[in-house]
Amino acid sequence: MLTVTIRSPQLESVAQWDDLVLRAPANVFMNPVALQAAAGTGFARIHVVQVWDNAVTPARLAGVWALQERRPLPFLPAVLEALPYTYSFLSRPVIDPAYVDRAMPAMLAAIRDEPSLPNVISIKEMDSEAHACLALKDTLKAGGHARAVLAEYVRPVVSRQFGVKSSGSTRKKLRQDWNRLSGIGVLEMVNDRAPMAVREAFEIFLQLEMASWKGANGTALLCDSEDASFVRRLIGDLAGQGHASVALLRLDGRAIAAQTVLYCGTTAYTWKIGFDESYAKYSPGILLIDKLTEELFASTPVEAIDSCSAEGSFMNQLWAGRRAMVDLVVDVGAGRSLAFLLEAGRQIAYRELKLLRNRLRAGAAGVRPPQKRPAAG
Repeated sequence: MLTVTIRSPQLESVAQWDDLVLRAPANVFMNPVALQAAAGTGFARIHVVQVWDNAVTPARLAGVWALQERRPLPFLPAVLEALPYTYSFLSRPVIDPAYVDRAMPAMLAAIRDEPSLPNVISIKEMDSEAHACLALKDTLKAGGHARAVLAEYVRPVVSRQFGVKSSGSTRKKLRQDWNRLSGIGVLEMVNDRAPMAVREAFEIFLQLEMASWKGANGTALLCDSEDASFVRRLIGDLAGQGHASVALLRLDGRAIAAQTVLYCGTTAYTWKIGFDESYAKYSPGILLIDKLTEELFASTPVEAIDSCSAEGSFMNQLWAGRRAMVDLVVDVGAGRSLAFLLEAGRQIAYRELKLLRNRLRAGAAGVRPPQKRPAAG
């Protein structure tokens, strides 16, 4: 017998979560510690949908889907977003494969039947071939629920078995850049996972990002006090559980690149990167990711690394693995509601404007921009 609860993030569910990720495909962004950091700082209003198997004693957690409630624009209805907070990059629920075909319909029904929750869910960056996504699509189809597929694309990933590019021009350039930097001074990669070391290294990352073009454009994390407060707590709290680190590429002891890494189960996530732009010609960020990939597979239980980035990112140069992704809007109520039509229309319009902006920028620069492929749904 499965039951569903919908509640705010609670740290008391950490033990059940740790047990669940031993059985289910991981998603670090739905870790209760991360959700509590977002809720506790007022960064996001989060509803945690939990599926329980009450046929065993004590009840077993079978699935978790954390959804953010927000109003996209002041004059539009509120919607649920399956990326539970800004700076999360995977929306797939964490469900034990033994329960997924029953858990997904139960989750959608619970959301539909809760009067205080919107019925419209914006789902971005979901891995479309995952069992949970397939079960979601089957449930929507069986129930006659409205859905709009907005974009389909791929994300760079790598695993122990597949994806590391061991030869080619990129590999040759990496060796050359490493040797050139090593000729300047002592070059090393450090990834200390002790909680205090992680917090100190994260401050280095924040400063590197702030000193980059992101700081100049006002998009660095330190440009917004609320963002900075949240991410400091997010990384600090995850590091306290052993689920975050900041890898540093150091030249004569000074960091010239920093990669924030999150961990869940046997998956690592390359979350945010910063580097000293005065060393840009040596590609310090790519060098760091290359050494980090090697280190994680050689000396940790990590089996796969999720880039958390788009197909056109520099991760493409390093990793051959690709994961199919999808963005969609769904309505768990009956038919196509006005809220669904407004949210789908808003997102379609936003994407078209963004593509137009990218084309104009690329035209001025004489290059073709990478972009998500619009879906035909």
